[in-house]
Amino acid sequence: MTLSDPPDTPRRLRHLISLEHLSAAQILHLLDRAERMREQWLADRHALGLLQGRAVVNLFFENSTRTRTSFDLAAKRLGADVINFDIANSSTSKGESLVDTLHTLEAMHCDAFVVRHKENGTAEFLARHVRGSASVVNAGDGNNAHPTQGLLDAFTIRRHRPDFAALRVLICGDILHSRVARSDIHALRTLGVGHLRVCAPANLLPAQDALPGCEIVEDFDAALDGVDVIVMLRLQKERMQQAQVPSEQAYYARYGLDARRLRIARPDCLVMHPGPINREVEIASAVADGAQSCILEQVSNGVFVRMAVLAELLGA
Repeated sequence: MTLSDPPDTPRRLRHLISLEHLSAAQILHLLDRAERMREQWLADRHALGLLQGRAVVNLFFENSTRTRTSFDLAAKRLGADVINFDIANSSTSKGESLVDTLHTLEAMHCDAFVVRHKENGTAEFLARHVRGSASVVNAGDGNNAHPTQGLLDAFTIRRHRPDFAALRVLICGDILHSRVARSDIHALRTLGVGHLRVCAPANLLPAQDALPGCEIVEDFDAALDGVDVIVMLRLQKERMQQAQVPSEQAYYARYGLDARRLRIARPDCLVMHPGPINREVEIASAVADGAQSCILEQVSNGVFVRMAVLAELLGA
């Protein structure tokens, strides 16, 4: 049993490491909870107080704008104390191990650790070394998983297109290096999306067995035909080997989403992107800022989804 599997008894989830082994019922429960929190927050803009007296630590070993800020806001809107751990000025710079850092913070009665790290498996590793009752949330590990992004993408789609079985969804871009792609695929397959396509240059695709249930289409125009949702992905140059993409201009010519290409999809197709955006590399500004774009809505929804996750894991 993995760390995010449902336990044998009807207790809450202890950690959120991946969406791979969550059931449709568990995912829908989190989405429903996020919807209720969204409604309540937008109605009165007051902290919900569910995590009053709890402490949430953001342990980010990689740079982040959207994920770190939204976890910070989510915890505060639930009434928790938030510690944004300063890696550069911590004892890790003196050689303290990650596990010793975890146990030190646990000794201060911290209740949850939100972890982002460049190495695959770091969040799961820490979850296995928690000594007390604290929870670990994976905020992105290498190219492995980004479960709350997968949840917020599913949440955003559901608010516009609630019938997952009727949808055609396309994920396009740097699939090979994308933890978002993996978590989106896990979420959407579990929720029963009717047709799931992925599109990328051959050298930016993982092995086919890493894309279960997906149709792989290398030609972007063909992949766009008749889709209801497009999720564009960033070129992750920091994870690439040299020359995996000849040039940004050449990539945009073949895989950039512009107004002409968007017209190949359904007229009401949703355009999504987890950010940060490289404009005129994977997506045109006119599309990113256009009427069909849900990109900023994804950012907004991320706060409510992360509120739901923290409340669920901490039993609030």
